[in-house]
Amino acid sequence: MAEQNTASHPQVINKKFMTAATKTATSGRPLAHEIFTKINNAKDKPKKIEVLRANDSQSMRQLLKAAFDPKVVWDLPEGTPPYISNDAPAGTEHASLLDEARRLYIFIKGGSNVGRVRKEALFIQMLESLHKDDALVLLSIKDKKLNYEYKGLTDNVVKEAFNWNDNYMRK
Repeated sequence: MAEQNTASHPQVINKKFMTAATKTATSGRPLAHEIFTKINNAKDKPKKIEVLRANDSQSMRQLLKAAFDPKVVWDLPEGTPPYISNDAPAGTEHASLLDEARRLYIFIKGGSNVGRVRKEALFIQMLESLHKDDALVLLSIKDKKLNYEYKGLTDNVVKEAFNWNDNYMRK
């Protein structure tokens, strides 16, 4: 029986296909840490605002409000809980922080009536489902330290980008 040449066989997935599939697995939308890295790398305030506005969404606004609004108080212990980092490559087998933003109310004081132990378990599950860098972003948001991780991502830049007043509401 003759061996088939797998390099040219149409039903064999090759490296080129896998690379392309990985790049398109996130539906073309960047992950939260990728957006914040772009803001961090932007040279001046107008460019940082431009990046924020280009990636404006309800989810992005929720994340930034949770990170900067002093009235948003997290009902979780400060620091990093014991969780297993998700080492899957970007775009595969993990949730997006932007998609999970809709569930953050569970972890905010007064947001839900979920018990404290269950709340902490759900938070750990969320961290483990996220890309490892998005999990770090979520921890920074929870501890109100996002601006320390991403230079230039300040409450003033966020307020200006989204036309928010000091109450984090539209003017």
